[in-house]
Amino acid sequence: ATSKNKLKAFYFLMIFTSSGAGYHSESKAKEYKHVCKRACQRAVDRLRAGGLALEAVTSALMELEDSPFTNAGTGSNLNLSGEIECDASIMDGKSLNYGAVGALSGIKNPVLVARRLLSETQKGKLSAGRIPPCFLVGKGAEQWAISHGIPACPTEKMTTKFSLSGYKRNKRKMELAEQVETKRKRQLCEENNSACLDTVGVVVVDREGNVAAAVSSGGLAMKHPGRVGQAAHYGCGCWAENARDVSLYSTAVSTSGSGEHLIRTMLARECSTAMQAENAHQALLEAMQNKFISSPFLAGEDCVLGGVIVLRCCTCGEAQRSEDIQALLVEFLWSHTTESMCVGYMSAQDSKARTHISRLPPGAVAGQSLAIEGGVCRLGTVSD
Repeated sequence: ATSKNKLKAFYFLMIFTSSGAGYHSESKAKEYKHVCKRACQRAVDRLRAGGLALEAVTSALMELEDSPFTNAGTGSNLNLSGEIECDASIMDGKSLNYGAVGALSGIKNPVLVARRLLSETQKGKLSAGRIPPCFLVGKGAEQWAISHGIPACPTEKMTTKFSLSGYKRNKRKMELAEQVETKRKRQLCEENNSACLDTVGVVVVDREGNVAAAVSSGGLAMKHPGRVGQAAHYGCGCWAENARDVSLYSTAVSTSGSGEHLIRTMLARECSTAMQAENAHQALLEAMQNKFISSPFLAGEDCVLGGVIVLRCCTCGEAQRSEDIQALLVEFLWSHTTESMCVGYMSAQDSKARTHISRLPPGAVAGQSLAIEGGVCRLGTVSD
């Protein structure tokens, strides 16, 4: 009988590390690709064990946060005071719940706190009818995390030789710039390469067709203490939304780049909305050009830096006609105005993750031009 047939799972995930105003140098390309592969594999292992989208994005992001090669968690950029303050957020496409932390110190995996905040909001009101928080910052976020069983981690254990040397180099440049009274903000960013805007993100669709997205960042190098970037802001760092109608697509988006630019344009949500158009590639191209590079909210900016990974999916026609056959059509794209972006992706049908370092076309100017790539994955599942 049909009721006894078991359907093989389908799922797809995509992750990125995005190097802001700099680029992923060829000398470090292998390391960037390797960490992307590990994150993909960790998420897929979770999905194969029966985990859903939220668990998968959390697992992948923790792997990225633990890598000293990314600006998230361990190895994050140091702020003006020589301290680490992280931002992270996560969104569940099924419930539309969201959790985020900003300017968080002393916690090894900021995404765990964001995930726990999301979970706590689903439990209902607190004592005396108080509404549980979905977004916490600074010391309050750290105290909340510890009180909910997430262990503290000394900042010195999260600081790497690379991030510390970058801090010292940047500090010397700033002192010199102040002495000669020159404005070198853009030049400073360009010289810092991957230490400047590097952020990590994940988007996933699980075997039940639910989508989720998450993002984590140590923020801009030499940022002012207390600054919160796009990785924590609602609709700016990530977005996930299950289709509410058979005529719509489920979408998941994560962003990276200059936080202030991404916040003012709410790029994650804008890209998600654009994905309801028929042609995903064209829709993302127009969103990046019109809603980001040429956005009226960024008028006067001559260097608009950002990148996105986008996943959209829908149930294929035959899945609507048969109880024994299911299929999911997944379109995955990435776009960036930065020099480069390293992406990794993996589906239920893959034995290993695939990685790619996307770069701007020759002659293109970072912050004024964009690159866009992607593909289609048909995840078919038949009854045993």
